[in-house]
Amino acid sequence: MRFNVYQVSRKGGRPKNEDRMGYCYTRSSGLFALADGMGGHPEGEVASQLALQTLSALFQRDAKPTLKDPLRFLQEAVLAGHQQLLRYATDRGLMDTPRTTIVACVLQDDAAYWAHCGDSRLYLLRSDKLVARTRDHSYTELHGALAQSGQPVPPDNPRFNRNVLFTCLGSPGKPVIDTAGPLQLQPGDRVMLCSDGLWGSVSDAVITQALAEQPIANAVPELAEQALRNGGARSDNVTVLAVEWEGPEPVPASQAVHTRSLGDEVFASTIQASLSAADAPNEDLDDAEIERSIREINEAIKRSSQKKT
Repeated sequence: MRFNVYQVSRKGGRPKNEDRMGYCYTRSSGLFALADGMGGHPEGEVASQLALQTLSALFQRDAKPTLKDPLRFLQEAVLAGHQQLLRYATDRGLMDTPRTTIVACVLQDDAAYWAHCGDSRLYLLRSDKLVARTRDHSYTELHGALAQSGQPVPPDNPRFNRNVLFTCLGSPGKPVIDTAGPLQLQPGDRVMLCSDGLWGSVSDAVITQALAEQPIANAVPELAEQALRNGGARSDNVTVLAVEWEGPEPVPASQAVHTRSLGDEVFASTIQASLSAADAPNEDLDDAEIERSIREINEAIKRSSQKKT
């Protein structure tokens, strides 16, 4: 398995960055994920971090070196992230639960599988064509889907914001988790995950053109900067992670990942509990608290695995 990857996250005009992203891989399978902690609820940065760390821990447990059922894994791992957020709030006596969106993609056996909850998006491009894009769990997208299928569309209520999400991780009810795949990959296919800070300011047409005409190492930071410019002084956090499948060589070592020489039990991950040095001065997140939560997650996963055996 070989892929090129590039990722960037910018705080924008917000007090802190509540987005998180990262990827992990074995010799024969890769997991790429992005989460956007939701404002208006407590500890959005904790929500996004715990959701990704849960996915990473479960991937490490189950990918030996491949996942038996990638779609089932995604469905169950995202739901496990939701349950961890509920437990986090209960254990700490919070009046409200930290909440986050999430989008995750597995690349395995020359195919892509993905899942999402909320409005963080996945784009999949082949050459200059947009092959697939997730549909947001917002009332705007819901109305569009109903209209496209010919079903009755409820009338607009001027007091209601149609951009509001109707599901996310950490909400009181069971989250809606959409999955898709397998979609067979071709060399040069590009998969991009992003928060709404990007697509809310940059159109799908511009995103498609940038990814089609430039290497991802150029397209990703350029798109992020364009989103920040379009968003102005109050720009949302902008986070983007892009992968090129079996991309051309050579590329900088920091972007190229080759897994063929890895052993069956080798696992690597960029999804870390600690903050990056670039974000640390602007964040209020308590690293020790996250570390404790991650240990709890891993211990719970270990206990669950022992029960099954």
